[in-house]
Amino acid sequence: MADHIAETGSELATLVHLGRRAREAGSLVELGFVAVNETHALTPFRQAALWFCADSPAGGRLAALSGVATIEGNAPYVMWLTQLFKAAASRGDEPVQLLQPDALAPDLLAQWAEWLPADVVLVRLPPIARFNGALLLLARDQTWSQADLALLAEWGAMLGQAFGLHGPPSFWSRVGLSGRARALSPGHAPGSGFASGFRHWLARRSLTQLGLILIFAAAMIPVHITVLAPAELVPLSPSVIRAPMDGIVDKVLVRPNQTVKAGEALFEFDRISLESRLQVAASTLATSQAEYRNRAQRALFDAESKAQLAVIQGQIEEKRAEVEYLRSLAGRALVTAPRDGVVLFGDVTEWVGRPVATGERVMVVADPSLAEIEAWLSPGDAVPLAIGSSVLLYLNADPTAPLQARLRYVAHEAIARPDGNYAYRVRAELMPGERGRVGLKGSAKLTGERALLGYWILRRPLAQARAWIGW
Repeated sequence: MADHIAETGSELATLVHLGRRAREAGSLVELGFVAVNETHALTPFRQAALWFCADSPAGGRLAALSGVATIEGNAPYVMWLTQLFKAAASRGDEPVQLLQPDALAPDLLAQWAEWLPADVVLVRLPPIARFNGALLLLARDQTWSQADLALLAEWGAMLGQAFGLHGPPSFWSRVGLSGRARALSPGHAPGSGFASGFRHWLARRSLTQLGLILIFAAAMIPVHITVLAPAELVPLSPSVIRAPMDGIVDKVLVRPNQTVKAGEALFEFDRISLESRLQVAASTLATSQAEYRNRAQRALFDAESKAQLAVIQGQIEEKRAEVEYLRSLAGRALVTAPRDGVVLFGDVTEWVGRPVATGERVMVVADPSLAEIEAWLSPGDAVPLAIGSSVLLYLNADPTAPLQARLRYVAHEAIARPDGNYAYRVRAELMPGERGRVGLKGSAKLTGERALLGYWILRRPLAQARAWIGW
């Protein structure tokens, strides 16, 4: 009797020691090692295996084997154990049960003697929190006694508690917002005031939890979607000066950004070729007129000369029209300003001696006090923009004082830019009181519709990810 009491006290001490080892385990791997190896101190066995259950009986995985550091998934023993656990997972819910080989499928029973001894017990670890439960298989050659089964049932409950503490918590349990966490948390008093409950809740939260809550709350804040686009100040309603005729620019009589008055000369065409053509046409006209007079005198007595008078008269009218046209071209060889303003063009040396065609743009005359913003929006930033929405222009020359404007126009089709990229043309009119020199460049901040702050932050990464994966 004394020996039985001493043996029972030793087994309880071993059970307490194993419980402490389970609580002190630092990870699921270490806890699984304790389950399949150190259980031997409580009740001897020859083989042990640990199976993690899943939500459905057909799922799960083999987590640990006795005497093995790593599990080889393609090993025949491991594959057979996997099928055995799947078949036994749905057989009853007793904490401890003896596994009867006769109740298994024929294919599993045929290999039983090859892999396991005759006496096998299954210890069921109960599911706790997000831990779905587990099965601990113990096999030995001796028959299991009722005392062994009682100890294993208690040990299985202790292991289930330990695995529940090490199981992966849910997001809501991490931040402490689940109803179960609130109900089981210390200091929770049902029916207490909102302010008192909030103080207790805040006192129990860690900095990490509070940070996650603040980040989640900030992501729900509605903000305007804004995009940036390269922009510059361009003249508003400029007068475009085009070449009135084909020819060569002989002289440019103004400098870039020079202020001019209406009627002031801007540039002049080369007149040498034009004057030579005019002289030839005038000489041909004089010759035709002399011939007409000669034929008119002979027409009094010569019928043939009288018949030629109409032909010569037509030639005279043709030459006279050519002379008038060349004289009008000579008058247009000097191009003047159509209005007061500032002359905008490139370098003078780029135009002197350059041949131009009729209608080709040479320069622009614009009012320096009337300007607007022209921006080029890339297709990747083409967010919905409402006409009249806010536009800010941050000039490179003065980025601390942005110019305010209202969106006036957004092109429906992207066009090719000199750098080879495509972009949408955007025009915005400056607000009253805003002034800027035409030609200044900078970045325009365009304001679109409202969206959540989380979407605003993740919009570009999501677009890049979608373009990368092709979905």
